[in-house]
Amino acid sequence: MGNTIVFWILFNAFVLLLLGLDLFVFHKKAHEVKIKEALLWSLFWVVLSLGFNAIIYYWKGPAPALEFLTAYLIEKSLSVDNLFVFILIFNYFKVPLMFQHKILFWGILGALVLRALFILVGVALIAKFHFIIYILGAFLVYTGVKMAFTKEENELHPEQNAFLVWISQKLRFTKTAPEGKFFTKIDGKTYATPLFLVLIMVESTDVVFAADSIPAILAISKDPFIIYTSNVFALLGLRALYFALAGIMQLFHYLHYGLSVILAFIGLKLLLSDIYHLDMRIALVVVGSILTISIVASLLFPKKESALPPPPDLP
Repeated sequence: MGNTIVFWILFNAFVLLLLGLDLFVFHKKAHEVKIKEALLWSLFWVVLSLGFNAIIYYWKGPAPALEFLTAYLIEKSLSVDNLFVFILIFNYFKVPLMFQHKILFWGILGALVLRALFILVGVALIAKFHFIIYILGAFLVYTGVKMAFTKEENELHPEQNAFLVWISQKLRFTKTAPEGKFFTKIDGKTYATPLFLVLIMVESTDVVFAADSIPAILAISKDPFIIYTSNVFALLGLRALYFALAGIMQLFHYLHYGLSVILAFIGLKLLLSDIYHLDMRIALVVVGSILTISIVASLLFPKKESALPPPPDLP
């Protein structure tokens, strides 16, 4: 137990160190992230994640290491849906490329805190009330089927976000964002900038996606440390992945259906967990195969109309 607590402390300290270096050293000055830089950062986060996976293997054994890798792969693939929404948000609010990294940084930092809370509550509930796994399983199957028959939306409706509407009524807002700031002072009064609204949209979007991803990860492992760390590594690499794939993500139009199959598969795994225990190696192969097939199919059979609609003018 003592060693586990030490690992929790060391891991979170390491994550905070990485985030600090990212924001205050490597991206101290706002700039447009080029594809080459994004690809290098993506490679860095993937290698770092696999390195941590190796630590899990030697510390906890092959089974937890497989759980981490499967959970990481599922969370990473589900995060791609977030990227599509981020594109829509940035297009709608016409956020300059040089400020997008800053918004994603603080958005993902908030997401890490929210995910930690969701995971701890989810694990505690499952440990106390076993029947919840059936509810989660049914929810994942339903979500997967619904996703398969729901067309991807190419429109954004900020006016339908209740929290966004509420906060826009409570705060004073400027029409511009000087130096990419979230808040600024005018005549001694504090004003929020449009970038703060964008940050709220990013945060609220992650809450919605967490409703799908957290149950899926809970179906893979019941170890809070495995679930949390796999989530963290998937989210840490999300910003770099966004800038690396922003221009070509529309090519992967079949990935949407692949993710729906994965959610339904994980849901069935939960529903049948008391009857049949599926080997984690098989689960990993199934998830990896579905992702590979959906990506290859997207490249072999490209979508004719893949371009996003032009961003509307702000009122």
